[in-house]
Amino acid sequence: MQITLLSLLFIAIIALQVPPLVKKKMWRELVAFSVLLFLGMIYSYGLVLNLPLPNPARAVEAVFTPLTGLIQKALT
Repeated sequence: MQITLLSLLFIAIIALQVPPLVKKKMWRELVAFSVLLFLGMIYSYGLVLNLPLPNPARAVEAVFTPLTGLIQKALT
């Protein structure tokens, strides 16, 4: 039941967002939308199916921790 509702939600999002992008020939935006929606779909279905998923906050932390250290060194 949850998978069906989730699928209907994604179909509705696609139906509302994709036609205007195609009509305006906004191809880059359509690609960005598709990639982000696809990642969101994978993560959402994983949550519904109780699959072990990585924590996205850890990925953000891994990217920004070295950057924070560089900024702190530059400021001191």
